[in-house]
Amino acid sequence: MLTFTISEDAAGQRLDKLVRKALRDVPLSHVYKMFRTRKIRVNGGRGKAEQLVAAGDVVVIRGDEERLLARQEPEPGARAGAVTFGVLHEDADVLAVDKPAGLAAHPGTGISGATLVEMARAHLGTPADLPPTEFKPSPAHRLDRDTSGVVLVAKNRKTMVRLTELFTDGADVKKTYLALVKGKMPREAGTIDLPLAEHEQTARSKAARGVNLQEALTRWKVVSAMKEASLLAVTIETGRTHQIRRHLEAVGHPVLGDRRYGDFPTNRAARQRWGLRRMFLHAWRLELPHPTTGAPLRLEAPLPGELLEALSRANLSSPAGTASGRAAPRGAARPHGER
Repeated sequence: MLTFTISEDAAGQRLDKLVRKALRDVPLSHVYKMFRTRKIRVNGGRGKAEQLVAAGDVVVIRGDEERLLARQEPEPGARAGAVTFGVLHEDADVLAVDKPAGLAAHPGTGISGATLVEMARAHLGTPADLPPTEFKPSPAHRLDRDTSGVVLVAKNRKTMVRLTELFTDGADVKKTYLALVKGKMPREAGTIDLPLAEHEQTARSKAARGVNLQEALTRWKVVSAMKEASLLAVTIETGRTHQIRRHLEAVGHPVLGDRRYGDFPTNRAARQRWGLRRMFLHAWRLELPHPTTGAPLRLEAPLPGELLEALSRANLSSPAGTASGRAAPRGAARPHGER
Protein backbone atom coordinates (compact mmCIF):
# COMPACT_ATOMS: atom_id res chain seq x y z
CA MET A 1 0.00 0.00 0.00
CA LEU A 2 1.27 3.48 -0.92
CA THR A 3 0.40 6.49 1.20
CA PHE A 4 1.35 10.12 0.63
CA THR A 5 0.19 13.53 1.82
CA ILE A 6 -0.49 16.33 -0.67
CA SER A 7 1.87 19.30 -0.31
CA GLU A 8 1.00 22.95 -0.98
CA ASP A 9 2.82 22.81 -4.31
CA ALA A 10 1.06 19.63 -5.45
CA ALA A 11 -2.41 20.91 -4.51
CA GLY A 12 -4.94 21.74 -7.21
CA GLN A 13 -4.13 18.82 -9.52
CA ARG A 14 -6.55 16.18 -10.72
CA LEU A 15 -6.23 13.00 -8.70
CA ASP A 16 -5.72 10.80 -11.76
CA LYS A 17 -2.83 12.97 -12.93
CA LEU A 18 -1.20 12.70 -9.52
CA VAL A 19 -1.64 8.93 -9.37
CA ARG A 20 -0.18 8.53 -12.84
CA LYS A 21 2.92 10.36 -11.66
CA ALA A 22 3.20 8.13 -8.62
CA LEU A 23 2.77 4.98 -10.74
CA ARG A 24 4.54 6.11 -13.89
CA ASP A 25 5.40 2.54 -14.97
CA VAL A 26 1.92 1.12 -14.37
CA PRO A 27 -0.20 0.85 -17.56
CA LEU A 28 -2.80 3.60 -17.86
CA SER A 29 -5.60 1.06 -18.23
CA HIS A 30 -4.63 -0.49 -14.90
CA VAL A 31 -4.54 2.89 -13.17
CA TYR A 32 -8.14 3.60 -14.16
CA LYS A 33 -9.15 0.07 -13.21
CA MET A 34 -7.83 0.87 -9.72
CA PHE A 35 -10.15 3.88 -9.63
CA ARG A 36 -13.13 1.74 -10.68
CA THR A 37 -12.36 -0.93 -8.07
CA ARG A 38 -11.97 1.70 -5.31
CA LYS A 39 -8.31 0.97 -4.64
CA ILE A 40 -7.50 4.69 -4.63
CA ARG A 41 -8.73 6.53 -1.54
CA VAL A 42 -8.58 10.17 -0.44
CA ASN A 43 -8.96 10.93 3.25
CA GLY A 44 -10.55 7.51 3.70
CA GLY A 45 -13.18 7.94 0.98
CA ARG A 46 -13.32 6.72 -2.60
CA GLY A 47 -11.02 8.68 -4.89
CA LYS A 48 -12.50 10.00 -8.12
CA ALA A 49 -10.26 10.51 -11.13
CA GLU A 50 -11.48 14.04 -11.83
CA GLN A 51 -11.40 15.40 -8.28
CA LEU A 52 -8.88 18.09 -7.36
CA VAL A 53 -6.60 17.34 -4.44
CA ALA A 54 -6.00 19.88 -1.67
CA ALA A 55 -3.02 20.48 0.57
CA GLY A 56 -3.09 18.04 3.47
CA ASP A 57 -5.18 15.40 1.69
CA VAL A 58 -3.98 11.86 2.39
CA VAL A 59 -3.99 9.67 -0.71
CA VAL A 60 -3.81 5.89 -0.33
CA ILE A 61 -3.19 3.51 -3.24
CA ARG A 62 -4.07 -0.03 -2.25
CA GLY A 63 -1.92 -2.79 -3.66
CA ASP A 64 1.43 -4.48 -3.34
CA GLU A 65 3.97 -1.68 -3.11
CA GLU A 66 6.78 -3.77 -4.57
CA ARG A 67 4.69 -4.71 -7.59
CA LEU A 68 3.43 -1.16 -8.13
CA LEU A 69 6.95 0.28 -8.06
CA ALA A 70 8.87 -2.74 -9.36
CA ARG A 71 9.91 -1.32 -12.69
CA GLN A 72 10.51 2.24 -11.59
CA GLU A 73 14.06 3.52 -11.82
CA PRO A 74 15.50 6.57 -10.09
CA GLU A 75 15.05 9.88 -11.86
CA PRO A 76 18.16 11.15 -13.68
CA GLY A 77 20.28 13.45 -11.56
CA ALA A 78 23.21 11.47 -10.26
CA ARG A 79 25.05 12.23 -13.50
CA ALA A 80 24.51 15.99 -13.33
CA GLY A 81 28.24 16.64 -12.91
CA ALA A 82 29.64 20.17 -12.92
CA VAL A 83 27.12 22.92 -13.66
CA THR A 84 28.16 24.58 -16.92
CA PHE A 85 25.43 27.19 -17.33
CA GLY A 86 25.63 30.77 -16.10
CA VAL A 87 23.02 32.18 -13.73
CA LEU A 88 21.33 35.31 -15.08
CA HIS A 89 18.60 35.72 -12.45
CA GLU A 90 17.19 33.76 -9.55
CA ASP A 91 14.32 34.31 -7.14
CA ALA A 92 11.92 32.14 -5.17
CA ASP A 93 10.04 30.95 -8.26
CA VAL A 94 12.33 31.30 -11.27
CA LEU A 95 15.89 30.42 -12.23
CA ALA A 96 17.10 32.04 -15.47
CA VAL A 97 20.22 30.48 -16.95
CA ASP A 98 22.57 31.09 -19.85
CA LYS A 99 22.69 27.68 -21.53
CA PRO A 100 25.90 26.88 -23.38
CA ALA A 101 25.79 25.39 -26.87
CA GLY A 102 25.97 21.61 -26.85
CA LEU A 103 23.96 21.17 -23.66
CA ALA A 104 20.65 19.37 -24.22
CA ALA A 105 17.66 20.61 -22.24
CA HIS A 106 16.20 17.18 -21.41
CA PRO A 107 17.29 13.54 -21.48
CA GLY A 108 16.19 11.71 -24.60
CA THR A 109 17.10 9.38 -27.42
CA GLY A 110 20.68 9.98 -28.52
CA ILE A 111 21.40 12.28 -25.57
CA SER A 112 24.41 11.27 -23.50
CA GLY A 113 25.84 12.99 -20.45
CA ALA A 114 24.20 15.50 -18.17
CA THR A 115 21.40 17.76 -19.37
CA LEU A 116 20.14 21.19 -18.39
CA VAL A 117 17.27 19.81 -16.30
CA GLU A 118 19.68 17.66 -14.27
CA MET A 119 22.15 20.51 -13.80
CA ALA A 120 19.37 22.88 -12.73
CA ARG A 121 18.15 20.41 -10.11
CA ALA A 122 21.70 19.91 -8.87
CA HIS A 123 22.22 23.67 -8.66
CA LEU A 124 18.99 24.10 -6.71
CA GLY A 125 19.70 21.16 -4.40
CA THR A 126 16.57 19.24 -5.39
CA PRO A 127 16.47 16.03 -3.29
CA ALA A 128 17.09 12.90 -5.35
CA ASP A 129 14.48 10.99 -3.35
CA LEU A 130 11.67 13.52 -3.87
CA PRO A 131 8.39 11.60 -4.31
CA PRO A 132 7.26 11.33 -7.96
CA THR A 133 4.07 13.22 -7.08
CA GLU A 134 6.11 16.32 -6.22
CA PHE A 135 7.16 18.86 -8.86
CA LYS A 136 10.83 18.94 -9.75
CA PRO A 137 12.37 22.14 -11.19
CA SER A 138 12.24 22.01 -14.99
CA PRO A 139 12.88 24.25 -18.03
CA ALA A 140 9.67 26.03 -19.02
CA HIS A 141 10.65 26.20 -22.71
CA ARG A 142 13.26 24.69 -25.00
CA LEU A 143 16.31 25.74 -26.94
CA ASP A 144 17.90 23.57 -29.59
CA ARG A 145 20.90 21.69 -28.23
CA ASP A 146 23.35 23.72 -30.35
CA THR A 147 21.73 27.07 -29.52
CA SER A 148 23.06 29.04 -26.55
CA GLY A 149 21.33 31.65 -24.42
CA VAL A 150 18.47 32.39 -22.04
CA VAL A 151 16.37 29.55 -20.62
CA LEU A 152 13.84 29.88 -17.79
CA VAL A 153 13.55 27.12 -15.20
CA ALA A 154 10.39 26.91 -13.09
CA LYS A 155 11.06 26.08 -9.45
CA ASN A 156 7.51 25.01 -8.60
CA ARG A 157 4.37 23.73 -10.28
CA LYS A 158 2.38 26.97 -10.15
CA THR A 159 5.23 28.85 -11.80
CA MET A 160 5.47 26.19 -14.50
CA VAL A 161 1.73 26.43 -15.19
CA ARG A 162 1.90 30.22 -15.53
CA LEU A 163 5.04 30.18 -17.70
CA THR A 164 3.45 27.57 -19.96
CA GLU A 165 0.44 29.86 -20.37
CA LEU A 166 2.68 32.82 -21.20
CA PHE A 167 4.77 30.95 -23.75
CA THR A 168 1.73 29.30 -25.34
CA ASP A 169 -0.14 32.59 -25.74
CA GLY A 170 3.01 34.49 -26.72
CA ALA A 171 1.39 37.95 -26.64
CA ASP A 172 3.35 39.15 -23.60
CA VAL A 173 6.61 37.37 -24.40
CA LYS A 174 9.37 38.83 -26.56
CA LYS A 175 12.23 36.56 -27.61
CA THR A 176 15.20 38.06 -29.46
CA TYR A 177 17.95 35.93 -30.97
CA LEU A 178 21.24 36.82 -32.63
CA ALA A 179 22.00 34.86 -35.80
CA LEU A 180 24.90 35.08 -38.23
CA VAL A 181 23.61 34.09 -41.65
CA LYS A 182 24.95 33.47 -45.11
CA GLY A 183 25.18 36.45 -47.46
CA LYS A 184 23.95 40.01 -47.34
CA MET A 185 20.26 40.56 -46.68
CA PRO A 186 18.26 42.39 -49.38
CA ARG A 187 17.14 45.14 -47.01
CA GLU A 188 17.64 46.36 -43.43
CA ALA A 189 14.66 44.54 -41.92
CA GLY A 190 11.96 42.13 -42.93
CA THR A 191 9.40 39.50 -42.00
CA ILE A 192 9.24 35.84 -42.94
CA ASP A 193 5.61 34.71 -42.90
CA LEU A 194 5.84 31.10 -44.01
CA PRO A 195 3.84 28.15 -42.63
CA LEU A 196 6.01 25.25 -41.52
CA ALA A 197 5.22 21.55 -41.59
CA GLU A 198 4.51 20.14 -38.14
CA HIS A 199 7.87 18.77 -37.05
CA GLU A 200 6.62 15.72 -35.14
CA GLN A 201 3.63 14.76 -37.26
CA THR A 202 3.34 10.99 -37.51
CA ALA A 203 3.42 9.09 -40.79
CA ARG A 204 -0.09 7.85 -40.05
CA SER A 205 -1.34 11.43 -39.62
CA LYS A 206 0.31 12.52 -42.87
CA ALA A 207 -1.29 9.63 -44.72
CA ALA A 208 -4.72 10.43 -43.29
CA ARG A 209 -4.82 14.21 -43.74
CA GLY A 210 -1.65 15.29 -45.51
CA VAL A 211 1.10 17.48 -44.15
CA ASN A 212 -0.09 19.68 -41.30
CA LEU A 213 1.15 23.23 -41.90
CA GLN A 214 1.48 25.52 -38.88
CA GLU A 215 1.49 29.31 -38.91
CA ALA A 216 5.00 30.70 -38.32
CA LEU A 217 6.16 34.33 -38.24
CA THR A 218 9.77 35.51 -37.91
CA ARG A 219 10.99 39.10 -37.93
CA TRP A 220 14.61 40.07 -38.57
CA LYS A 221 16.73 43.21 -38.51
CA VAL A 222 20.30 43.63 -39.72
CA VAL A 223 22.79 44.48 -36.97
CA SER A 224 25.88 44.47 -39.20
CA ALA A 225 26.63 43.01 -42.59
CA MET A 226 29.09 42.46 -45.41
CA LYS A 227 28.95 40.57 -48.68
CA GLU A 228 29.59 37.12 -47.19
CA ALA A 229 27.49 37.29 -43.99
CA SER A 230 24.95 39.27 -41.98
CA LEU A 231 24.41 39.44 -38.23
CA LEU A 232 20.68 39.59 -37.52
CA ALA A 233 18.55 40.35 -34.47
CA VAL A 234 15.63 37.94 -34.87
CA THR A 235 12.32 37.89 -33.03
CA ILE A 236 9.72 35.16 -33.32
CA GLU A 237 5.98 35.45 -32.76
CA THR A 238 5.39 31.71 -32.93
CA GLY A 239 7.45 28.91 -31.43
CA ARG A 240 7.71 26.20 -34.07
CA THR A 241 10.48 23.60 -33.90
CA HIS A 242 13.68 24.96 -35.50
CA GLN A 243 11.62 27.94 -36.71
CA ILE A 244 14.45 30.47 -37.13
CA ARG A 245 16.74 27.94 -38.77
CA ARG A 246 14.06 26.67 -41.17
CA HIS A 247 12.79 30.14 -42.06
CA LEU A 248 16.23 31.59 -42.77
CA GLU A 249 17.17 28.55 -44.83
CA ALA A 250 13.93 28.94 -46.80
CA VAL A 251 14.80 32.52 -47.85
CA GLY A 252 18.34 31.60 -48.88
CA HIS A 253 20.19 32.88 -45.80
CA PRO A 254 20.82 29.86 -43.58
CA VAL A 255 22.41 30.22 -40.15
CA LEU A 256 26.17 29.76 -40.34
CA GLY A 257 27.40 26.59 -38.63
CA ASP A 258 24.00 24.91 -38.89
CA ARG A 259 24.77 21.30 -39.78
CA ARG A 260 21.14 20.43 -40.53
CA TYR A 261 19.67 23.35 -42.45
CA GLY A 262 22.87 25.21 -43.32
CA ASP A 263 25.06 25.40 -46.41
CA PHE A 264 28.03 23.03 -46.08
CA PRO A 265 30.59 24.94 -48.24
CA THR A 266 29.73 28.22 -46.46
CA ASN A 267 29.99 26.57 -43.04
CA ARG A 268 33.41 25.19 -43.95
CA ALA A 269 34.59 28.60 -45.14
CA ALA A 270 33.34 30.25 -41.94
CA ARG A 271 35.25 27.71 -39.89
CA GLN A 272 38.46 28.21 -41.83
CA ARG A 273 38.32 32.03 -42.11
CA TRP A 274 36.61 33.06 -38.88
CA GLY A 275 37.08 30.07 -36.59
CA LEU A 276 33.32 29.46 -36.30
CA ARG A 277 33.09 25.93 -34.92
CA ARG A 278 29.44 25.94 -33.82
CA MET A 279 26.06 27.16 -35.00
CA PHE A 280 25.81 30.94 -34.66
CA LEU A 281 22.37 31.15 -33.05
CA HIS A 282 22.06 32.68 -29.59
CA ALA A 283 18.93 33.37 -27.50
CA TRP A 284 20.02 36.86 -26.57
CA ARG A 285 17.08 38.51 -24.81
CA LEU A 286 13.86 37.36 -23.19
CA GLU A 287 11.22 39.76 -21.89
CA LEU A 288 7.99 38.71 -20.17
CA PRO A 289 5.90 39.40 -17.07
CA HIS A 290 7.20 37.67 -13.96
CA PRO A 291 5.00 34.57 -13.55
CA THR A 292 4.24 35.38 -9.90
CA THR A 293 4.45 39.15 -9.48
CA GLY A 294 3.58 40.27 -13.00
CA ALA A 295 6.47 42.79 -12.91
CA PRO A 296 8.57 43.07 -16.10
CA LEU A 297 11.31 40.46 -16.22
CA ARG A 298 14.04 41.34 -18.71
CA LEU A 299 16.86 38.88 -19.22
CA GLU A 300 19.93 39.10 -21.43
CA ALA A 301 22.60 36.48 -22.07
CA PRO A 302 25.94 37.89 -23.27
CA LEU A 303 27.31 36.60 -26.54
CA PRO A 304 29.70 33.70 -25.84
CA GLY A 305 33.36 34.43 -26.41
CA GLU A 306 33.66 32.09 -29.40
CA LEU A 307 30.88 33.93 -31.23
CA LEU A 308 32.37 37.35 -30.45
CA GLU A 309 35.69 36.09 -31.74
CA ALA A 310 34.09 34.95 -34.99
CA LEU A 311 32.43 38.35 -35.44
CA SER A 312 35.71 40.11 -34.80
CA ARG A 313 37.55 38.01 -37.37
CA ALA A 314 34.75 38.68 -39.87
CA ASN A 315 34.97 42.45 -39.16
CA LEU A 316 31.34 42.53 -38.04
CA SER A 317 30.12 44.43 -35.01
CA SER A 318 27.85 43.02 -32.30
CA PRO A 319 24.79 44.93 -31.01
CA ALA A 320 25.48 47.99 -28.88
CA GLY A 321 25.79 47.05 -25.23
CA THR A 322 26.38 43.33 -25.88
CA ALA A 323 28.48 42.04 -23.01
CA SER A 324 31.50 39.87 -23.62
CA GLY A 325 31.92 36.33 -22.39
CA ARG A 326 29.53 34.07 -20.49
CA ALA A 327 27.96 34.45 -17.07
CA ALA A 328 29.92 32.53 -14.48
CA PRO A 329 28.57 29.15 -13.37
CA ARG A 330 26.71 28.72 -10.08
CA GLY A 331 27.06 31.52 -7.55
CA ALA A 332 28.72 34.19 -9.69
CA ALA A 333 25.52 35.49 -11.26
CA ARG A 334 25.08 38.41 -13.60
CA PRO A 335 21.54 39.48 -12.61
CA HIS A 336 19.57 41.00 -15.47
CA GLY A 337 16.32 40.40 -13.62
CA GLU A 338 13.47 42.68 -12.62
CA ARG A 339 14.41 46.29 -13.08
